[in-house]
Amino acid sequence: MKKIGFVGVGIMGKSMVRNLMKAGYELHIYARTKSKVEDVISEGAVYHDTVGECASDVDVMISIVGYPKDVEEVYFGEKGILNSAKEGTYVIDMTTSSPKLAKKIYDAAKEKGLHAMDAPVTGGDTGAKNGTLSILVGGDKEDYEACHKVFEAMGTNINYEGGPGCGQHTKMANQIMIAGTLSGVCEAMRYAEAQGLDLHTLLDSVATGAAGSKQLDAFGKKIIDGDFAPGFFMKHFIKDMNLAVEEAESKGLNLKILKQVLENYRTLEEAYGDLGTQTLIKFYR
Repeated sequence: MKKIGFVGVGIMGKSMVRNLMKAGYELHIYARTKSKVEDVISEGAVYHDTVGECASDVDVMISIVGYPKDVEEVYFGEKGILNSAKEGTYVIDMTTSSPKLAKKIYDAAKEKGLHAMDAPVTGGDTGAKNGTLSILVGGDKEDYEACHKVFEAMGTNINYEGGPGCGQHTKMANQIMIAGTLSGVCEAMRYAEAQGLDLHTLLDSVATGAAGSKQLDAFGKKIIDGDFAPGFFMKHFIKDMNLAVEEAESKGLNLKILKQVLENYRTLEEAYGDLGTQTLIKFYR
């Protein structure tokens, strides 16, 4: 495997492309707006004008786009991945998307002699830059093993989660955990603020104890400093929580905390959807 196609060269994708190139792969990319990827083109990535062209002559085709509707378009469009990739290509969707859609892609790919996996990631923009993403892979285990070196170029915690869709289900569980944890961080900080505590001292006091968390480490100081730049867009987190609620309800589960956090975020989406998930603090102010 030497040639990799990549669709979705955004906040996460651009760093992933760079890490794949550093690992020695030949990168072929497609982006809706070429001017936004001129930097990685100058670094050696080969640009294509359509998804189909990008997918037509590579060993592995990776996508990480915004929403399930974008995944549908990229894979099932007339000039999409499934209609363009050569037989034997590994097609890997790393978008956080619908488990049902992952299974649909897997089945359609199999009919065309392609190897499909769903492999959403967690670790945010920092993990993407550092090549330390957690990668959650669903599909056939032999395909996972065949592409392990490709995954190693982008992440350090790489796990096979099960059959098609299981990567997405694992990501849903991940987002459910984040929803509750980040809400707890925001509520605690608002409480401390109202009581007149120094928030920097608060962070120093609790970060290494039982209340410590990755969410506190990532966003505690940013919340104090009013830094709401997106490492992960609020609107995309809302999309993920919507998917998790749908999947939970399909199993008869009523995840009350998840639903409440989602509702809190929805009140902010119109004004702050393009900011980071830490912007949830504005709900409490």
